[in-house]
Amino acid sequence: MRRREFITLVGGAAAASSLTARAQQQAMPVVGYLGIASVDDAPDRFAGFRSGLGESGFRDGENVTVEYRATKGQFDKFPKYAADLVRSGVNIIFAADNVGALAAKAATSSIPIVFAIGGDPVALGLVASINKPGGNVTGVSFLSTTIMAKRLELLHEAVPSASAIAALINPTNANAQTDQAQLEKAAHDLSLELQIFNASKEAEIDEAFSGLAQTSAKPLVVEGDALFAGPHSRLIELAARNRIPVMLPDPATARVGGLMAYGASLPDAFHIAGVYVGRILKGEKPADLPVQQSTKVQFIVNLKTAKALNLTVPFSLLGRADVVIE
Repeated sequence: MRRREFITLVGGAAAASSLTARAQQQAMPVVGYLGIASVDDAPDRFAGFRSGLGESGFRDGENVTVEYRATKGQFDKFPKYAADLVRSGVNIIFAADNVGALAAKAATSSIPIVFAIGGDPVALGLVASINKPGGNVTGVSFLSTTIMAKRLELLHEAVPSASAIAALINPTNANAQTDQAQLEKAAHDLSLELQIFNASKEAEIDEAFSGLAQTSAKPLVVEGDALFAGPHSRLIELAARNRIPVMLPDPATARVGGLMAYGASLPDAFHIAGVYVGRILKGEKPADLPVQQSTKVQFIVNLKTAKALNLTVPFSLLGRADVVIE
């Protein structure tokens, strides 16, 4: 074979190989993630999501690509990021947080959406019903409102000398009234005074802590709401500055300075969502997949924070914790 013919043949083979590789890359489905927390903020959640994808045979970077849009607590970015994902032509959107799910639904009625939220998806208007979601949206809901009383009880065990406990609630949350009723009953049963503070935006968190400083209710139990969740929450800094023992709903917040957290196991919820994303990528329709319920919870105690507060956490409480940060 002549040298020129050989070079032409090799070059043609290389070009064909390159075209094949590009075609395969273009054919790789893309999942768009929309949420408050980034992978670095909550690696355990995304490990759960990836393991869920893996159950359907999908692996990020191999046969599926995940594009991440994390707002890091800036709620006004949700509509923009949702629109970005739609414009980029993702195959499916995975929306964590109530606000993210609502923004995704507002952005598209055709691209499938899988959510992982702590609210009631029917009450929020995300799905028509739990068993028959209809439309392009389904997902997983996790415990958020049914464990408010337990948060108060655990906080009281950690600070038994306190005769009053404060609670921080977002009054615009669909579950606010239910959450407050649970807290009032739990406080009454423990003969504790309960003081409610409201915040529906970040600036009002500062106002709530200013009011808290004027009361005798130092321990603070926090409602499960996106405004108070994640390691970027303003209230973690304020609790540390004001030396407030705080019980948080999101385990990630205890890892970065909160005293305790008791809430849904988000890695479990993300795992279930990952399974649904994989099933939809394989051809199933969101309308045919009933909303799943994640019932696992996590209890985390941060002994570093306890030490900074000169607080001794009882061994009986530590023994029940899933994670103790030392």
